[in-house]
Formats: sequence, C-alpha cells, structure tokens
Amino acid sequence: MIQVKISKVSAFVLAIGLSLSLSPAFAQSTDDDVADLRRLVEEMRQDYEARISDLEAKLASTERLARRARDDAGEAVELAEQSAIDQSSGSSAPNTFNPSIGAVLIGRYASVDRGWDGIPGFQPGGEIGTGGSGFSLGEAEINLKASVDTRYYGNLTVSVADEDGETAVGLEEAWLQTTDLPLGFTVTGGRFFSSSGYLNSAHIHADDFVDRPLPYQAFFGGAYVVDGIQARWLAPTSLLVEIGSELNWGSGFPASANAESSPGAWTLYSKIGGDVGDSHSWQAGLSHTSADDVNRAGSSNELFTGDSDLTVADFVWKWSPHGNSSTRSFKVQGEYFKRSEDGLFSGIPYDGDQDGWYLQSVLQFARLWRVGIRHDVVRADNGALLSGTVIEDPGRNSYRNSLMVDWSPSEFSRLRMQYTDDNVLSESDNQWYLQYIMSLGAHGAHQF
Repeated sequence: MIQVKISKVSAFVLAIGLSLSLSPAFAQSTDDDVADLRRLVEEMRQDYEARISDLEAKLASTERLARRARDDAGEAVELAEQSAIDQSSGSSAPNTFNPSIGAVLIGRYASVDRGWDGIPGFQPGGEIGTGGSGFSLGEAEINLKASVDTRYYGNLTVSVADEDGETAVGLEEAWLQTTDLPLGFTVTGGRFFSSSGYLNSAHIHADDFVDRPLPYQAFFGGAYVVDGIQARWLAPTSLLVEIGSELNWGSGFPASANAESSPGAWTLYSKIGGDVGDSHSWQAGLSHTSADDVNRAGSSNELFTGDSDLTVADFVWKWSPHGNSSTRSFKVQGEYFKRSEDGLFSGIPYDGDQDGWYLQSVLQFARLWRVGIRHDVVRADNGALLSGTVIEDPGRNSYRNSLMVDWSPSEFSRLRMQYTDDNVLSESDNQWYLQYIMSLGAHGAHQF
C-alpha cells in the first residue's frame, strides 16, 4: 500500500514535469513561475513521504505493543493455572498471588487557621480533628492478604504513623474469614472494621475527601473497630440482600472493654441494593449498635458509664455510562446517625441525644479528574446538668462545607486538593489541604 502511494506521487510529479516542458502556455511563463511550481511540487512530495514514514513507525510500535500484551497475558494465564494446581493439590509451593502484600502511603500539606481536636457536645474518641498546619506524613498502611487453605481467608493490616516526633505502630485489622460455608453464610473473627454505616468498613485512603465526615468523627472517633466475631448471610437473589450481626469484646470507641466473658457491644445490620438499567446502581443500609459502656474514657479524662444506642441509615446511588466508570461517573452518598445515651458522665446523671448527617456527591468529568462537594453536620442535646463538662450543650450545630478536586494518573496514585469552610467551633475557619495517596504492591478492590 505504501509503495503504491509513493508511485502515485512520482507519477504526479512526472506528469506535472511533462506538462511544464510541453505546454505552450507554460513555455511562455517566466523562469520564476516555473521555479515556484517546482518548489511546491517538492514540498508536496516531502510531506507525503513524511506522513508515510510516520504511519510506518506507528504501525511497528502497535505491533510491538500487541506482541507484549499477548506475552503478558500468556504469562498471567500460566501463573493462574499453576496457582489453581497448587491449591487443588494442597501444595505449599509459593506463588505470585499468595500472599498479596501491599502498602499505602498518605501525606498532606494543610493550612488551618484555628483547627479543633474535639466537637462541642460530644465526648472525643479515636483519631479526630483537623490537625495542624504544615506538612504531615499521615498514616501508612501495610497489608497482607492470603487464602489460608480451601476453608479460610486471612487479612492483616498494620498502620505506621508519626505522633509528636515518635513512630507509632498500630494493629488496624487481623481477621480470619470462612470461605466454604453453605447457604450464603460467612463468619469473620478477629479485629475488623464494623459494617455499621456505609463508610466505616472502608479504609480511609478509599474516601473521597481528605477527612471523614463529622458524624463519623463524633460517633465513631473516625472508625468503629470490633474485636470479636461477625456472621452475615447473603441471599441467593438477583437483588443484593445482606443481613449480619457482630459481637464486640473490644474497646473500639464508642464501646469499652468490660473485661467480662460477655461482649460489651453488639451490632445488627442489613444492606439491600441493585441495578437500574445498565448505567445506574444503588445500595441502602440500616444498622443498630448497642454498647454497655463501663468507664468509657475516649480522648478525655471524663468517663461515661451506661447504655449507648446508635442507629445509622445510609444510601448510595452511582451512575456511569453503560457501567463503564473509567472515563465518566457520578455518585451521590449520604448517611444519617441517631444516638441515645443514658447513664453517668463524670458522676453526673446523663440522658442525652445526638444526631448528625452528611450528604456528598462526586463527579468524574474526565478519565483522570474528579470534583466533589460535601456538607456534614452534627448536633447534641445533652441536658442542662452537664454544664462545665466536655459534652456541655453548645447551643448550636457544628457543620462544614467542603469542596475537593483530585487527579489520579493511575489506579495506584492520587493527588487531591480540598477547601473546607469549617464551622465546628463558634468561629468559621478556612482550611486548605493538599493530599497524596500512593499504593505500592497488591491492593484489592474497594466496596461498592
């Protein structure tokens, strides 16, 4: 095809040359006109040859990429087949997929005028607050996942963070999960993130904003961690129907370890979801957590002993053209929290109610770019007796408005900028964040 195109160009040039030499009209033209025409013909010939050379180079590059893709696909198939052979034969030979090891690095630069480390009307617990201005390494996660055998799957997640110049290592997750129970049942035991609420079971690096919404910070101290056991049932239907329960012997806020044989807290939850056409999907959830707290300290010196009951309702709607979210997508997500506590706070009779909610939406308008907006609010009604304590009624709601934009050059890296109009305290605070999230090694897919 290329040779034919070159021949046509040569014939074209030859024809023009013959016309210039034979035509009586051209014979009468000046030498300057002839030279101009010849230069024009030469430029056309060079342009055609340059385009043909460029097409030949692109064709060769495409063929090399295709061969490389075929080779990589063949190698992946061979490794997968060998892994399946090892598992079916009970072989303990190491393979690429067992275990999967990964790490996530998170850091940020912040500009915060005043900031806060506690929300008025709420006992502080866990890791909450704005943090200070300047650069912070944040928290790094190291994760190992693997199939133990044909019956169990295991997960271990360790966090490493810098706290006041010292390195702090924490155990985030350490659980085992059944893989072969009948009738859609699964049991998980160890330390795990509770399924109470929508965001709680996800790692922080999977969030759409730099920080967790205010209800998660006020009611869960950022995240509710269970030391215990979870049992869940997935219905064999086309519509997602999941029901589960959890027993917690640990001290993850808002629970407290009571050093007894019976669990100090329990959770019931349910999820339902499905598709609408081939471009829309949704999920709704409802959960209830009840804790029998004994001297729950949180992050303050004031203690709470009594009953704590929290109900969370959540809803998520997602859109992407024909289910392909690689270039465009849109998500609307919201949760409502309602808590009632009854007991003694710092020895004072306490019967309080708190609630809060957030609503956010994220639009992916290009293959690498997303923009999001969020409004979150919490409020407390703890009564007049708690005046002078950390949960004294503030007489106002705490709320924020946040706007973020992020750029993800690949599934392993993300840069995010966020602005927050913070009204948690009585005075408004303008906050700017620049965050990076980098994944190293293997990392599994996140929840819906």
